[in-house]
Amino acid sequence: MALRMWASSTANALRLSSATRPHFSPLSRCFSSVLDGLKYANSHEWVKHEGSVATVGITDHAQDHLGEVVFVDLPEAGGSVTKATGFGAVESVKATSDVNSPISGEIVEVNSKLSETPGLINSSPYEDGWMIKVKLSNPSE
Repeated sequence: MALRMWASSTANALRLSSATRPHFSPLSRCFSSVLDGLKYANSHEWVKHEGSVATVGITDHAQDHLGEVVFVDLPEAGGSVTKATGFGAVESVKATSDVNSPISGEIVEVNSKLSETPGLINSSPYEDGWMIKVKLSNPSE
């Protein structure tokens, strides 16, 4: 714990960032990654806009605090989500956490890989560990 706090404060003092590394090494697990091109919610979800569709997942910081993810509960495609309301849950060895939608719209795709391999959220939160794709009803969100 003390080493992690020292590493974090040192990185902040040196203004180091792991944002340029899309793949994570064991050392980078000490730092939460923030990637350019994504928008982040205060509740630790991220959104990547791609035209009229946005991809949603949880941040590296969130998955790190949850620990090993063992189950992901996601809605069905065709349903809808509303900004700031829950759409699913992530269960880890430590706890279960609700996942809120940072945007409103129709769910057009769900990451079916997460039902068989929920650990993708830990190993690749911004790439393979995405959760849902939403057709935006309000692009200003």
